[in-house]
Amino acid sequence: MGIKDDAVEVRAQGWRTLAALHGLIETELERSLQAAAQLSVVEYTVLDALSRQDGWHMRMQQLARATALSPSATTRLVNRLEDRGLLTRILCDDDRRGIYTELTSTGIALLEQARPVHDSTLERALAEAQELPELAALVAALPRLHAAV
Repeated sequence: MGIKDDAVEVRAQGWRTLAALHGLIETELERSLQAAAQLSVVEYTVLDALSRQDGWHMRMQQLARATALSPSATTRLVNRLEDRGLLTRILCDDDRRGIYTELTSTGIALLEQARPVHDSTLERALAEAQELPELAALVAALPRLHAAV
C-alpha cells in the first residue's frame, strides 16, 4: 500500500469512527425522545431548528438543509408535524411562492418538554462514548470542532 492509499484509509477510518459515534448517539436520542415526548430525532431537530430562528419560522428549503433531508422528505415530515398541531405553514408576504414553517404553541410546549431529555441523553451518550477507546479521541475533539465553526 502506498502513501496515497494510507491517506485514503486514514480518512475512511475517521469516517467510520464518526459514523459509529453518530449511530450510538442517535440510537440513544431516538429511544429517549420517543419515550418522553413521542418525537423522533428528526422531528425534534425540526422543532429545535425552528425555535432557534428569529421570528420562529423558516422557509421549507432552509428547514431541509437544517435537517439534512431532501425537499420531499422535509415536506412529508412537516405534513406529519402539522397534522399533530406542532407546526403551521404561512405564506410569505413578499413572495407568494414562499412558504414558511412556524412552531405552534403546542409545538413550543412539546419542545420545552423534550429539550431537557434530549440534552441529558446527549450528555450521557457522549460520556459513554468517551469511555470507548475507539471513540474517545473524537468525543474529546468535539469542543474544539465547535469552537472552530
